[in-house]
Amino acid sequence: MSLQYLRPEVRQLEMKLQKFVKEYCEPAEVEYERHMETRFGKERWTRNAVPPCVGALKKKAQELGLWNLFLSTHPIPASLLNLLSPEVATKIVPSQYLSTREYGVLCELMGRSFLAPEACNCSAPDTGNMEVLLKHGTTEQQLQYLVPLLEGRIRSCFLMTEPDVASSDALNIQTKLTKVIAEDGSSVQYVLNGRKWWSTGAMDPRCEVALVLAKMDYYKLPLDSQATSASNHNGHTVVIVPMKHAGVKLIRPLTVLGFDDAPSGHAEVELSDVVLDESALVIGEGSGFLIAQSRLGPGRIHHCMRAVGLAARCYELMLQRSMTRQAFGKALCDHGGCQDMIADSAADIEASRLLTLNCAAAIDELGSHGARDKIAMIKVSVPQMTLRVVDRAVQVFGGAGLGNDFPLARALAGLRALRIADGPDAVHRRTVARLELKKAIKRSKL
Repeated sequence: MSLQYLRPEVRQLEMKLQKFVKEYCEPAEVEYERHMETRFGKERWTRNAVPPCVGALKKKAQELGLWNLFLSTHPIPASLLNLLSPEVATKIVPSQYLSTREYGVLCELMGRSFLAPEACNCSAPDTGNMEVLLKHGTTEQQLQYLVPLLEGRIRSCFLMTEPDVASSDALNIQTKLTKVIAEDGSSVQYVLNGRKWWSTGAMDPRCEVALVLAKMDYYKLPLDSQATSASNHNGHTVVIVPMKHAGVKLIRPLTVLGFDDAPSGHAEVELSDVVLDESALVIGEGSGFLIAQSRLGPGRIHHCMRAVGLAARCYELMLQRSMTRQAFGKALCDHGGCQDMIADSAADIEASRLLTLNCAAAIDELGSHGARDKIAMIKVSVPQMTLRVVDRAVQVFGGAGLGNDFPLARALAGLRALRIADGPDAVHRRTVARLELKKAIKRSKL
């Protein structure tokens, strides 16, 4: 079976999504940018800064059955749906439950426009957080946070990276979650302290909840407590923190090669004496690595296939430009150097697409753990290959490729950032090499 094969009902969904992105999302980008051009300073992160076209696109996506399509491997359980009103339950259930590979094909289409993922309620970091809450959350957590996220009423962020350590090694995380037990043992509290940055979505005025990775701190427990220390790997814990908590402070917005991505954006966040109870823990103490990894496997398929879609759009623009511009007496596309760039770009896009869909098929068959090598491979290779495509498109466009009249500069910034987001290239190369060496050792013993 072809990696791009879709069941007939999913093929219909693909055609509908393709039309939605082309006829609604891509044209709305101009309106979006014009709206943001009239917002300055702190005003860029207010509810009034959210362009009206975003809400209109979300409404249209819901009408077309293009909502919550990411719910491929974690269907909404009947036990949760039974607690909701029929109106809400109907709204949040996707029109089709897809395999990871099938959803990957649709991600390529959504990647063509920066508006499409949010319009379909399929954008990061919300999708990863929703998958965590769906898979690991309590009923209380699901009702309070998962349901409004699935409805698209609120947004969320994931706080992991820190400014003072190399966060690519999660063992370096310094944010502390201090456990405090009342003297009479009647209650347990947790106090969160630390500083995070590159917290995508934290600046968004609609962001109401954060999932925070912290390290357990037991120094305030009695000496005879059974849990007086946390080892390197069992002390990391994920907690749910309301963004309106008095101890949560947005220090500043961060820019990616000059783009602030307002009104969503990335933030530096201070967590100062954030007091939580046991209901804030996801799974429980020491489950941080399990949770972090469970949200990253499918998420990397989403990132990479969206990158393929973005590169494909830039490639098409490059082709059009090369056929309509002339230099030295002939069209750009008739020059050997430009033809080299066209051929290399076509190969990079196809290789990226097939590598990622092959990984998605492996996740469907083996699970994220069984496909670790392929997940690491795509995270290294696909951002690099798609970045090369966009860089070539910029070169063909010349000065026009560096401005905001075309989507190339934004694409270039986003794909360069992807080589760092969710772990830098070197970390994933390390993973691939170690797994390949294990395979080699195993073969040598046969």
